[in-house]
Formats: sequence, C-alpha cells, structure tokens
Amino acid sequence: MFDDSFNAMKKISETDLILNKDGSIYHINLLPEDVADTVITVGDPDRVGQVSKYFDHIEIKKGKREFITHTGYIGKKRLTVISTGIGTGNIDIVLNELDALINIDLKTRLPKSNFSRLDIIRIGTSGAIQPDIPIDSLLISSAAFGLDPIMNYYEQNLTEKEHELLLQFASTFPAEYKIHPYLAIANKELLETYASDIRQGITLTVPGFYAPQGRMLRAKQSIPNLMPAIQNFNASGKKISNLEMETAGIYGLAACLGHRAISFNVILANRANNSFSKNPIKIMDNFIKVILGIICKPDKSH
Repeated sequence: MFDDSFNAMKKISETDLILNKDGSIYHINLLPEDVADTVITVGDPDRVGQVSKYFDHIEIKKGKREFITHTGYIGKKRLTVISTGIGTGNIDIVLNELDALINIDLKTRLPKSNFSRLDIIRIGTSGAIQPDIPIDSLLISSAAFGLDPIMNYYEQNLTEKEHELLLQFASTFPAEYKIHPYLAIANKELLETYASDIRQGITLTVPGFYAPQGRMLRAKQSIPNLMPAIQNFNASGKKISNLEMETAGIYGLAACLGHRAISFNVILANRANNSFSKNPIKIMDNFIKVILGIICKPDKSH
C-alpha cells in the first residue's frame, strides 16, 4: 500500500532531484503542466507518433534521449504518451520523474501536501509462451513476475496470497540459477474498467531480449533450461502467459508511488510454436486504435 509519510516534509536535494536550466526534470525534459493524468507508455520512440496521430489535437511535443513525449486530447480526455525505451532501468527513470512532476514542488523541493494520482497505461509488444495464445492477439497483464532487479531497491507490500504465489514461482528454479524474482499486480480498478472482454495473463518481465528470454545466438547461456521452467510453471492453474521487458517494473513502481497501472501486450510472437506476426506494424496500429477507444470511451460523445 502507498505511504507518503516518510517524505512528508523532507526537502529533496539537487542531486536527488535534478532539474534542467528551464526547470524541467532531468531525463524526460518535462514541466508539470506537460503531463496529463492519463499517461500511455510505449517502449519505441517511434511509437509515440503512432499513438498521437489519433489525437484530435496535440498541444505538446518534447523529447530528450529516448524519452519522446506528446500530450494532447481525444475528445475531452487529455492524454500523454511517452516513450520509455527498453527495460525496467528506464521505467525507474520515467515513473519516478513523472511522479516528481506532479507530487513534488520543484521550486521548494518539498513533496506537495495534496497527492495527485496518474493512470499509467503500457502499450507494448510481447511474446506468448503458451501454445494456446495466438499471435496478433491482445493480452492484459493481471500480474507480472520480474526477473530484473529493479524492485529489490524498493519496499513492496504483498498480500499473503501474493507472497505465496511468489514463493511458488521462486521455487521453480534451482538454487544455482541465482534468480530472485519479485511479483507486482495490475491495478484492480483499471482491470475491471478496461479488461472485461480481453484475455488476461501473468506476464514475465525479464532484463534482456536474448539469453534472459531463452534465446541463444553465439553467447552460451548459463541457464539452458530457463524457458521450459517458465513454460511449465503452474500454481493452481496460474501459468506464465507471455514475456516482455517492462510490465513488472511499471506495476511495482506505480504501486509504490500510489499510481494505477495496467499493461496491454500486443502478442507478436509465440515461443511455444516459433511463430511470428507477418505484419507487426499493422497489428500494433490496429490495437493502438482499440486501446485508445477503450481508454477514451467514458469521455467520448457519440
């Protein structure tokens, strides 16, 4: 559960919260007024424009490094879409800096007395690992295990059932694998709002694309049986559905900061039958339109 009491009146140093000369926050180069309450995250900087081309009006376009941001409107709903790049290391930067923009007074460097909440919605690509999940389909992560280390640096509060599920997953791996997973959960309110007609699954977030996802080119894997262990995990019918590289970090950090998060996975590959989408750009574009329709439906007039 989110608890802001620790930082209630603590002034934040210039090295902990770095600002640019124009007052924008260091990496993502944004000012507080640049960010909408609903933030769509995408990995690929080019995908920002793929999303914002469906906005009725774009009011802000900014960028620095791999962090490209467009903010605008669909109907009356204000949206921000920001690219994170690949991996939870960048998620650590983006989510902390987005939160700082709305919950820290950048002039006094003190947390604001009134907390503001973001809805963080990931639109990303993913590979299914179960044979019954078709390519070119859409899946929402109800939860995510992380094999990356990011949440080892933050305090989490899991329920007893969640902790039990995490222990079951961790016990899947022999001790010599030196894997220390964590578990993070989608926001239940967003699941109820957005996921009623969309397949849900447990996602595995990994810290790389090749060996961490069981791929081998020339470098030899140190965990050759990783994929079978992941595919065969079954906790009372709960299985791993797909692999990607950001969701667990988004869910974990969003919960720590008091925000709501949900992850839409566009399934472009199926690792169980070695199939890949024939037209990934078109499939992603189709699902961007679907997801924007879902997000904006309550605010759109017909």
